Amino acid sequence: MDRAQIVHENFLKRVAARDFPEGNAPRSGLSDADAVSLFRSQVLSRALDRTSRAMQKAGQGFYTIGSSGHEGMAAVAHALRPTDIAFLHYRDAAFQIARAEQVPGQQIAWDMLLSFACSSEDPTSGGRHKVLGSKALTIPPQTSTIASHLPKAVGAAYSLGAARRHAPEHRELPEDGIAMCSFGDASANHSTAQGAINTAGWTSVQSTPLPLLFVCEDNGIGISVKTPKGWIQASMEHRPGIRYFQANGLDIYETYAVAQEAADYVRTRRKPAFLHLKTVRLYGHAGADVPTTYMPKSEVEADEANDPLLHSVRLLDQAGALSPDQVLEIYQDTCARTDRIAAEAATRPHLGGAAEVMASLIPPKRVCKPTNGPSAEARAKAFGGDMRAMKDPQPMSRLINWALTDLMLEHGEIVCMGEDVGRKGGVYGVTQKLQQRFGPDRVIDTLLDEQSIFGLAIGMGHNGFVPIPEIQFLAYLHNAEDQIRGEAATLPFFSNGQFTNPMVVRIAGLGYQKGFGGHFHNDNSLAVLRDIPGVIIACPSTGEDAAQMLRECVRLAREEQRVVVFLEPIALYPMRDLHGAQDGGWMTPYPAPDRRIALGEVGVHGDGTDLAIVTYGNGHYLSKQALPELEAAGLKVRIVDMRWLAPMPMDALRAATKTCAHVLVVDECRRTGSQSEALMTFFVEESPATPIARVVAEDSFIATGPAYAAPLPSKDGIVAAALNLTGGRA
Repeated sequence: MDRAQIVHENFLKRVAARDFPEGNAPRSGLSDADAVSLFRSQVLSRALDRTSRAMQKAGQGFYTIGSSGHEGMAAVAHALRPTDIAFLHYRDAAFQIARAEQVPGQQIAWDMLLSFACSSEDPTSGGRHKVLGSKALTIPPQTSTIASHLPKAVGAAYSLGAARRHAPEHRELPEDGIAMCSFGDASANHSTAQGAINTAGWTSVQSTPLPLLFVCEDNGIGISVKTPKGWIQASMEHRPGIRYFQANGLDIYETYAVAQEAADYVRTRRKPAFLHLKTVRLYGHAGADVPTTYMPKSEVEADEANDPLLHSVRLLDQAGALSPDQVLEIYQDTCARTDRIAAEAATRPHLGGAAEVMASLIPPKRVCKPTNGPSAEARAKAFGGDMRAMKDPQPMSRLINWALTDLMLEHGEIVCMGEDVGRKGGVYGVTQKLQQRFGPDRVIDTLLDEQSIFGLAIGMGHNGFVPIPEIQFLAYLHNAEDQIRGEAATLPFFSNGQFTNPMVVRIAGLGYQKGFGGHFHNDNSLAVLRDIPGVIIACPSTGEDAAQMLRECVRLAREEQRVVVFLEPIALYPMRDLHGAQDGGWMTPYPAPDRRIALGEVGVHGDGTDLAIVTYGNGHYLSKQALPELEAAGLKVRIVDMRWLAPMPMDALRAATKTCAHVLVVDECRRTGSQSEALMTFFVEESPATPIARVVAEDSFIATGPAYAAPLPSKDGIVAAALNLTGGRA
């Protein structure tokens, strides 16, 4: 028989027989009315689990993970405020239901059943996913199953203190709020969770405010793999900087009392706490999972006998708050009402074509107060002696630094963060003097953990800041790219645009560093970023472009709430010369603070019609080096610098190349998975008769030493490919 049906029938029989599991007497703290309200939330959570399984069998619902056994989370919700941002474990339906009781006007059963039915009327995701979440309840929708939401919870908690010191224009969270995140005992072992917990402690011991409550729901098993007995307590009880609390999650009175104590500690001390709740898991992991296929039946039945709803009935009866007969009436009425609502929810419309599904990929624009740019006085004070150098051409690294300075002067909600960005000023000096100019609150030296750097940015984006996190090298992105793919980019999609976490991610990357670092410091693969829907990728090739594009990236984040990746070619940071020593051919002046390059605007250099070289980054530099030889061969050439790699600027590329007889793509990334594949496809589809070729890097990592550029495009390779493509003549 279905385990859900067994648990249901056991509940009815045991309540009728007054056969309850043993446990402690109810602790003080909960009024009778509040205890009954929490029990109603628990019952609705259980009823929704049963109904969702029935909907799946009937083809009216879809994959879901149940909350049965974790209904004690209703008491945690009651210990918090509805304005405390909560990043929830997927088994926390009871938390969301109990929080809805704190906010007038909620139709929580209807809303959740619309989600189960994947109806386009679902007020959270618009039918895109079965998620817990609600804008009205300050619960961002969470689809993660591996605790990847913990880093951004740390970031959100940090933002609460930061907003007290520098309140952003679009602040979302109250000054006295706290952040909460919940997760399972199995997820606690994931590197993402461990990194977030470590970051919280690391921050706390330095006396930086971090009002965060971790809640670990310990049911002793992850799908089929058991958690060693005592593991969570042993590994978490003595973490530096984090106060440990423990409660029996089967007992709503005890859970509420301990959760309230933990929440009060976090709220008053502004320090993180870890609440360890003992729970059970009923029905198996999810969907059609059958626990008796990998667990002894006796263990499954022992968990079912320890049903938290039975514990609640016993406690309510002992407290005189509710009799078993009243419990049965509430339970049966709730199940019947849930079935009636589910029948109606199953008839509601679903998303139609691709356009409807994709409508929330791009977040809504928001109204920002107009700014007139930094004042002359503010600029003079910030830049000091650098003001005199602005009239002269400079290398890219310096112009990016000046652009960041102007942007931070103009927008007080910008916060930079990353390893070594403050005191050291970055590995390449790009952020030098920024911490001196704006202080450690706005230029944050983080610990060495890319997941935590991204989490800090995502969390701060939740509270109205415009974060500019730095990833030191492109190769290090791979340690944490799921924070972009699975968290930042998906948030507007799964919340129907109600939640956003805008940011500009600065990454130093690509190849051509002479003799330094091999593949870790010369990573020339963008594939991991290019296929993330909704993410913008910018890659400048000159200092002047870099400053103007960075301004546009910040505008996109600040006004359009976008997630933007600003990829900075390391080898071009210090580049001064183009053709010969000391010719200064690659340096540019600093553009006025009000100048920017719009998203999708490409750079067209020259007006030749024989050949268009389409490129970006270091490819632009190499193509300019190749130009004299191509012109000497009689070719009239134009160089098209893409600048914006995603979304690919198709209209601008079409206009920039339509009068050219040949197209050569120069892509410093690898042959497989590179931008060149998309460009070749685009040009072949656009103009099948136009001869086209590409110069790309080999499918290889990059070596250290003299062979650093061997697998990469070169000036000579570009010349040879261009002459071969055109037949060596105009």
